[in-house]
Amino acid sequence: MMQSNHTTPEGVDSCGARLRAARELAGMSREQVSARLRMPVRVIEALESDDWARIGAPVFVRGQLRSYARLMGIDLEADLVQAQVGPVAPPELVSHTHVPRYRHVFEQATRRAMYIAITAVIAVPVWLATKPHLSNTPHVESLEVPAELATAEPAPSATPPRRTPLIASMGTMRSAPAQRPVEPALSLAFEGESWVQVFAPDGRSLEQGLLAEGDRRSYEPGEVGRVVLGNIAAVDVMHNGEPVDLAPFSRANVARFTLSSDGSLAPVVD
Repeated sequence: MMQSNHTTPEGVDSCGARLRAARELAGMSREQVSARLRMPVRVIEALESDDWARIGAPVFVRGQLRSYARLMGIDLEADLVQAQVGPVAPPELVSHTHVPRYRHVFEQATRRAMYIAITAVIAVPVWLATKPHLSNTPHVESLEVPAELATAEPAPSATPPRRTPLIASMGTMRSAPAQRPVEPALSLAFEGESWVQVFAPDGRSLEQGLLAEGDRRSYEPGEVGRVVLGNIAAVDVMHNGEPVDLAPFSRANVARFTLSSDGSLAPVVD
């Protein structure tokens, strides 16, 4: 953040005029401010001209004014911002915990592997304990026979038949095929503050509030019907594991789109 001791010219009352004057005194262009704040140039122009309607909801305007003022090193009085932008009631955040389907698959596979391991731990000692009894052949007393017959008959093999170890037969058990993790239908990752509204197909509110940098949200197929995102430069949207370009759905730094029943994205028709 740039620290500055710039003074504001006398007679400048509006927030936009003060920001514009501070920028000009700092020798910065709108494009440079846009790059530093990661805001479109048209948003910088709207802030400097006090054209709040071009930006969106008051909560977006207040956040962007604060960011611009911090960059310029000036203090926009809270009462001035409150008077020009309007009070903003704290939003009611609705938190949802989403458990991905792949976690259930992983837990099932883990339980099966533990069952096989426990079976092996129990079966192998039992087999080793019974092996000496199984390998002992019953003692049979031989009858005396003539020497001619004794030399003619081949001697029986003293080697017992090979037995297949139990652990080897257990190794041939076919394990259940592992299922691939299912990607969420829609995921949101936030690199800065953004106002979010997420609605179900039946109109129920799933998410509504101001989310901060580092927040993430994900939704299963068929769970989301309509989405509104503010400050889109700070939001990364993934649809079925693929990044989404929000430009076709955006206006004045606010993106609005719907998810149809087949999973495709479409802009909201005003």
